[in-house]
Amino acid sequence: MLALAFLTAVIVASSVFYAGWDLLGVQGIRTERRLDSKTLFDLVKLSFGVVAGAGALVALIVAYRRQRVDEDGAVRDATRLHNERFTTAVSQLGEVSPAVRLGGVHALAGLADDAPTRALRQTCIDVLCAYLRLPYVPQGQLPDGDTTARHEYLALREVRHTIVRLIRDHLRLDTGHPHSWQGHDLDFTSAVFDGKHLSFAGAVFSGGNISFAGATFATGGIDFGDCSFRGANVSFEGCAFSTSPVNFAGATFSGGFISFEEASFASSSVNFGGTRFSGGSVSFQGATFSGCAVGFVSSTFSSGRIDFEEASFTDGQLHFGHARFEGTRIDLLAHFSDCTVTFDNATFTNGNDLSQVIGSTSTT
Repeated sequence: MLALAFLTAVIVASSVFYAGWDLLGVQGIRTERRLDSKTLFDLVKLSFGVVAGAGALVALIVAYRRQRVDEDGAVRDATRLHNERFTTAVSQLGEVSPAVRLGGVHALAGLADDAPTRALRQTCIDVLCAYLRLPYVPQGQLPDGDTTARHEYLALREVRHTIVRLIRDHLRLDTGHPHSWQGHDLDFTSAVFDGKHLSFAGAVFSGGNISFAGATFATGGIDFGDCSFRGANVSFEGCAFSTSPVNFAGATFSGGFISFEEASFASSSVNFGGTRFSGGSVSFQGATFSGCAVGFVSSTFSSGRIDFEEASFTDGQLHFGHARFEGTRIDLLAHFSDCTVTFDNATFTNGNDLSQVIGSTSTT
């Protein structure tokens, strides 16, 4: 490495010398049989200059390599310490005591914030999400009169809700914040969310893959109000929403793909009021809405697509009142039974009308 750097320096110096020689139009070197003191002194200065330059180059390279070694060593030390803390925190999650498990949850969240690499942060997030995917008996399935089972359920629910709250709070942080978890993968596949009101309100899902596929939302209501889904692939496929209300009011969907395919809604209120759909696609293919008032009131749809193909609406309402359509297509090839669909006071720009916005419709 040092020899290569020195050789490179010599080549560069030679190139500069000969370039200058050519530009000055020098025809030759006048030879002298005797050196005067001035010429000898100039030669000595030149020699020292070359030696000093070579020494400085070598010193610079050595310092750079030493810095790289120190940095690599610091990363290794930080990773080793992180792994030791990670092992301790994960072992706490398996303890019987709810207090110890809560400590493990907060320790993992803190480790994710302090992780020396993005991959290590993702590992901490994966463990927290995996805890929510563990087998879980919701309140409605507890044995009647079993006080011990109920106490264990309440303790476990508190741990699970703490995880959800920590994830939500980190997703609310600005993208540039050092502790923001935006852009990371979140996997809640087949998880059960129950108990008190579940809120991701104001969270930002930016990039990455977020999966709630097959999750069950039971009792207490769920809130994604004012959330921002930016360029993320978010899956609610096959989810069961048996809670009320289901709230996405004020959310922003820009780019990416949001899927509610095959999801089931048995809630009295599903609110997408004031949402903004800009680019990307939202699919409700095969979803079922039973006894629901589904509202897209005052929502804005621009340059995207919403697909209700093969969705089923029974004994409810689907409202697009005061909605604004700017180049978005809605496929209403759905099945409606005792359900009303309204577009009261909706506005259509760019020369579109209702027949152009709705790609197709179907009723039963």
